[in-house]
Amino acid sequence: MTTMTGKRDAMLRQTAGKRVGRVLWVTAAMLLVPAVAMRFSAELKWGPMDFAVAAVLLAGTGLVYELAVQRIGNRTHRIVGGLALAGALLLAWAELAVGVFH
Repeated sequence: MTTMTGKRDAMLRQTAGKRVGRVLWVTAAMLLVPAVAMRFSAELKWGPMDFAVAAVLLAGTGLVYELAVQRIGNRTHRIVGGLALAGALLLAWAELAVGVFH
């Protein structure tokens, strides 16, 4: 006998791979922007470590958001959580880019 919770969990597991794949594809697409911009501008100079850190930040934030969406049922709570994650990402990015908090 399968409960509603069991059906929901099974459905979430099936789509988990698709969600992770989507986060990774979006991360790769976002990292293409500075990679292409470097070809056309001498002002933008990212090294391999810059791309690695950006990938970890973007993919990590996306994966945490996807996990939260699966666990949180209330739409308002999802929006607030997403905004909090976006704010944390932007703060971390600003600190790494220019040292805002130093």
